[in-house]
Amino acid sequence: MFMQIAIGAIGIGVVLFIGYLVIAQVRNIMPSDAAINDTNFTSSLASTQAVVIAGFGLIAVGIIVLAAFGIINIFR
Repeated sequence: MFMQIAIGAIGIGVVLFIGYLVIAQVRNIMPSDAAINDTNFTSSLASTQAVVIAGFGLIAVGIIVLAAFGIINIFR
């Protein structure tokens, strides 16, 4: 049970990582003058990256908690 949940969490983390890379590449590809003129676009990219980073944190905490429960059940 714990292994399946951990594998699912790792899969979600991989999807978040790929999404972060795509957003970072879109941000780098945009010309600098377009990014300056469209502040809504740049601020939305920055907030999207912040949400993805928060998702990484949640996945990491979930994996740590699952590992702790797994270790507790092994030694019980």
